[in-house]
Amino acid sequence: MNFKNIPDVKLGIVAVSRDCFPMELSAGRRQAVVAAYKETYGEIYECPTTVESEVHMRKALAEVKEAGVNALVVYLGNFGPETAETLLAKEFGGPVMFVAAAEETGNNLVEGRGDAYCGMLNASYNLALRNIKAYIPEYPVGTYEEVADMIKEFEPVATTLLGLQNLKIISFGPRPQDFLACNAPIKQLYNLGVEIEENSELDLFAAFNEHANDPRIPEVIADMEKELGEGNKMPGILPKLAQYELTLLDWMEAHKGSREYVVFANKCWPSFQTQFGFVPCYVNSRLVSRGIPVSCEVDIYGALSEYIGTCVSKDAVTLLDINNSVPRDMYDSEIKDKFNYTLKDTFMGFHCGNTPACKLSFKNMKNQMIMARSLEPNQEPNITRGTLEGDIIPGEITFFRLQSNADAELTAYVAEGEVLPVATRSFGSIGIFAIPEMGRFYRHVLIEGRYPHHGAVAFGHFGKALYEVFKYIGVPLEDINYNQPKGVRYPTENPFA
Repeated sequence: MNFKNIPDVKLGIVAVSRDCFPMELSAGRRQAVVAAYKETYGEIYECPTTVESEVHMRKALAEVKEAGVNALVVYLGNFGPETAETLLAKEFGGPVMFVAAAEETGNNLVEGRGDAYCGMLNASYNLALRNIKAYIPEYPVGTYEEVADMIKEFEPVATTLLGLQNLKIISFGPRPQDFLACNAPIKQLYNLGVEIEENSELDLFAAFNEHANDPRIPEVIADMEKELGEGNKMPGILPKLAQYELTLLDWMEAHKGSREYVVFANKCWPSFQTQFGFVPCYVNSRLVSRGIPVSCEVDIYGALSEYIGTCVSKDAVTLLDINNSVPRDMYDSEIKDKFNYTLKDTFMGFHCGNTPACKLSFKNMKNQMIMARSLEPNQEPNITRGTLEGDIIPGEITFFRLQSNADAELTAYVAEGEVLPVATRSFGSIGIFAIPEMGRFYRHVLIEGRYPHHGAVAFGHFGKALYEVFKYIGVPLEDINYNQPKGVRYPTENPFA
């Protein structure tokens, strides 16, 4: 998908060289890396200046800036100059990756030996001395092709970091009553470089009313009808939904301010239904399908997590309740002996109807049954219409969240799993999820870590990139949690259990 609400990354590579090693060795290796990258992945800017000194650093910095590079690879083609290479990272000001060249052959270990393996140690030491953040791969030494692969893995990390630097979260309303889990300490948002604009529901209601009879409404309705197809079960609500969609999109453009990218965190019940006359779920799903996350229940860190997932995956994401257990009889008849998961590895992820249509096996415009119980019981649905219901498509997923906890400390979790191809027999946007050792993860990460009920879902396995993002932005390593494999004990886990 080509989203306008996430950055376009332009990669550049600068080779560095220690003055007591042949500069040609580093430059030649850089050229080979660029050739390998272009052959497999596409364009990368090759800085012509090889950095051996601070003078060279200034020249290289000017060249990459002139070329429009916004994510930089510092390539140690040999040992490298500690001062110049780390100052390059500091002065560049955007996401930076450090990687080193492997020696090519045992037949050329005199003039052709670069010692970048050693130089990488000094580079990391000096980055820490200067408090400079950099992305360093798991094993940051490789052949030309391996380095090209590492650069490609850096791209989604760089996309996310650039996005966060230019992100505004727009919220409407306080969190619903008794939803203290959606509490959002603001300080960590500012620490991440994220701006936030907080508004009341009245501000949104006024803007919505100003869009009554907007001439664009018929066009949006037509697009909704096309997307819903036979699932358009409640067509009468589409005019209001179209009006609301235009309201959010216009607010986004008018309130970006100095930022390029926007996400929303909106209060969506209960007064929303009584005043606006619908539920906003389908509109939320349509915006997230365009790379504009809209979180439910003013979940500010949920919206932030969704945006991170959008940048990493370059695909639509969703936000779901870690909702209910899979019944034993359902597990026994449809999962046991068919998939390699225990009952405790499974759960249902659900929300009212906010998952994009492209991520549902089938789709129906319905009403929100839970809200209808209290707002319009025993009558034909009216103000609770507007959800998009369907089973979530089966396949690989990553469940994750970035959170500022009650003590305003950044924490995060990442867990890879899948949505099973099993009918849910239920309502809402919903799927049967399976994550290895989910039961232990649920107890010793989600509960012990005081995480809220919402988790972001990316459609694919993106754990590696998400983990690197969380590391880069400063989540303490001990607070980046994941589903520990069987046999690896959590600190709070009873060894006798």
